[in-house]
Amino acid sequence: MTEKELLAVACEQFLGKNVQDIKNVVLQTLEGHLRSILGTLTVEQIYQDRDQFAKLVREVAAPDVGRMGIEILSFTIKDVYDKVDYLSSLGKTQTAVVQRDADIGVAEAERDAGIREAECKKEMLDVKFMADTKIADSKRAFELQKSAFSEEVNIKTAEAQLAYELQGAREQQKIRQEEIEIEVVQRKKQIAVEAQEILRTDKELIATVRRPAEAEAHRIQQIAEGEKVKQVLLAQAEAEKIRKIGEAEAAVIEAMGKAEAERMKLKAEAYQKYGDAAKMALVLEALPQIAAKIAAPLTKVDEIVVLSGDNSKVTSEVNRLLAELPASVHALTGVDLSKIPLIKKATGAQA
Repeated sequence: MTEKELLAVACEQFLGKNVQDIKNVVLQTLEGHLRSILGTLTVEQIYQDRDQFAKLVREVAAPDVGRMGIEILSFTIKDVYDKVDYLSSLGKTQTAVVQRDADIGVAEAERDAGIREAECKKEMLDVKFMADTKIADSKRAFELQKSAFSEEVNIKTAEAQLAYELQGAREQQKIRQEEIEIEVVQRKKQIAVEAQEILRTDKELIATVRRPAEAEAHRIQQIAEGEKVKQVLLAQAEAEKIRKIGEAEAAVIEAMGKAEAERMKLKAEAYQKYGDAAKMALVLEALPQIAAKIAAPLTKVDEIVVLSGDNSKVTSEVNRLLAELPASVHALTGVDLSKIPLIKKATGAQA
């Protein structure tokens, strides 16, 4: 130490000694404190934290060497080892742990790097998608704007074309109108000419055809009127004739009707007077006509064959039909023929 007081102490301690003696004193002092500190620490603490170990040695040894006028400016432990390789084994374990941690760190770093890379790719894809979306939107907006512009251009073009066609149509209409006016004027002139021609022709026809035709028509009209009067007179005469004939026929029919009515009246009085006998006579008069009507279909039959091996059976069938005749007449007319004595006897005889 350079301070006077401490320098005096150093001179007192080391005066007359060489440099090696001074080194040995200092080394022994530091080794003593080193051993005392080693007793308070574990081997792992000494091996793993050499800086802390050196710091403790400086702190403990500094006061002692300071009293000898010596100042510890620097103190480091170059190496720690033992004869049984315990510390080297700890180093291997530590190396393995460090290697393991390093491998884990590398794996985690690679994992984190992969995750980060994936995230970066995702962000890149997101950005790319957003960029593509914006590009598509911009393109779509451009196409829409382009379509709108094209539509507007087409509309304007169509309007211009339509206006051109309308103008052309107007011009054609004007031309056609003028042509029609010309045709009208020409037609009017033609009509005037034709009218003059008609008047001329009419006068010619009047002179050559109409006057003779009117004379002939007047003659024919007179003849027709005479014929008409003749036909009317003939029709009136015929109608009068028919009326007279009709009146005569009506008178005859009236007289016949009155006679028939009188006859029917007398017949009714007779029927009323004679009662059932008169009705019976009326029925008997009508029976031949009824039989004729019933037998009318049989007149169209050429031959009737009765298939029976017994002649008496045919006779019995004919008798049965005759016996059923009064019942049939009663059913048709309401007159009971069986009450007439003559019919009773005939029926009994048949039975």
